[in-house]
Amino acid sequence: MRGFVWIAGAVSLLAQSTVAIDLTIGDDASVKSATSTIAFGLMKYYTGNRTGDVPGNLPDPYFWWEAGAMFGTMIDYWLLTGDDTYNEVTSQAMLHQAAPTRNFEPENQTRTEGNDDQGFWAMAAMSAAENNFPNPPADQPQWLALVQAVFNRYVQRYQEVEAEGSCGGGLRWQISAFNNGFNYKNSISNGCFFNIAARLARFTGNQTYADWATKVYAWEEGIGLIKPDGRVFDGVTVTDNTNCKEADIDQIQWSYNQGIFLHGAAVMTNISNGSTTTAWRGRVDNLLSATTNLFYNNSILVEQFCEPRGFCDIDQQSFKGYLTRWMAGTMQMVPDLFKTISPLLQASATAAAQACTGTPDPSEFRGIPGTACGFKWTEGGFDGLVGVGEQMNALSAIMYTLVDQVSTPVPVTASTGGTSVGDPNAGLDNAKAPGSELPPIKTGDRVAAGFLTTAILFSIMGGSAFVMI
Repeated sequence: MRGFVWIAGAVSLLAQSTVAIDLTIGDDASVKSATSTIAFGLMKYYTGNRTGDVPGNLPDPYFWWEAGAMFGTMIDYWLLTGDDTYNEVTSQAMLHQAAPTRNFEPENQTRTEGNDDQGFWAMAAMSAAENNFPNPPADQPQWLALVQAVFNRYVQRYQEVEAEGSCGGGLRWQISAFNNGFNYKNSISNGCFFNIAARLARFTGNQTYADWATKVYAWEEGIGLIKPDGRVFDGVTVTDNTNCKEADIDQIQWSYNQGIFLHGAAVMTNISNGSTTTAWRGRVDNLLSATTNLFYNNSILVEQFCEPRGFCDIDQQSFKGYLTRWMAGTMQMVPDLFKTISPLLQASATAAAQACTGTPDPSEFRGIPGTACGFKWTEGGFDGLVGVGEQMNALSAIMYTLVDQVSTPVPVTASTGGTSVGDPNAGLDNAKAPGSELPPIKTGDRVAAGFLTTAILFSIMGGSAFVMI
């Protein structure tokens, strides 16, 4: 009955004349009302729960990884708002894409999946474990075990690269050698590895995860992808199958690369009891400084490389939402940064709400007329761009203002109420990779094309760009 009433209400809203997002920052009821409307518009893009479609997949032109990112957003949406409307479809999507391999290597992605694609689904599962999102039935993959499975697969691949003598380490962008980009080592793939390793270390208390997080971050710094001032470059091309040269580094900076390392470093700082004197805290400060200087214009988030010039592609149009998520997560892990980060989140949320006034063609947006969210938040209104990324960005911008210093639940751990069941050896092949076995852990016991991007250097306004196709 509750579902019927909700649907009837949504239909009634759709029949009304054009409305707009009404948002008052600081008023939880206002924020939750705004996010409910935007979430409704976002989930209308999803077709995986329709008869004959594949659970977990978004329709063309969206790639598999973005679906994982979307469901990670919806898991946080449930935690922050208490709205469980989308929990069932989220669980269905996550479990379908996790199985039968139980490590987010589904058969429909076998030939095209990249390390970053897999990582976004794993990070969604990590959020499920940290948020105490309803656990799957006992005979289904469990959230924590899924993340551990992906971690173990990353360890195997990393050690294969080390054995090859390829650039001293670093995950490749692509998993399979026959895919374009196999000889590209990008920050987002290694950022996924670093981020989930740090979060697993915090959740489980197992030092092996922390050691791997340290190792991956050190490789990024050593190869020149993370600069001493906190700037994170996109990636580096492997030459002669072994060498990575400074001249081969793509120096384009994307918001999600900054965010994924910022949040991971904040988690590592939290593990060290928040000490302001640790190397991790210094990295957090540098990463945050670089992030705010580069990606915020009058406190409003901008995808600085492509947005002002108007050539962000479908993938890049979703990046701002991830940085927002990781900025909020950073101030949870390092609470004394709340006064620095919160005003940025609030300003961006206000601007994002002002951009959610569109009424595009129903073929482009099937949410409530007058609430389609645009991409640019600096124009004071709707810019005509709509899609999963735009809607997800705005949802993130507004809902993460609910993260505060008092009432917001801090991500749980196995020792602070986490209930997700783990398996430290999940995902390992029969022949286990040397050094990848972990000691037992006690816990509260579209064929889409992965991230179909290709590293292409081209001249744009005197610079080079990394284009996501």
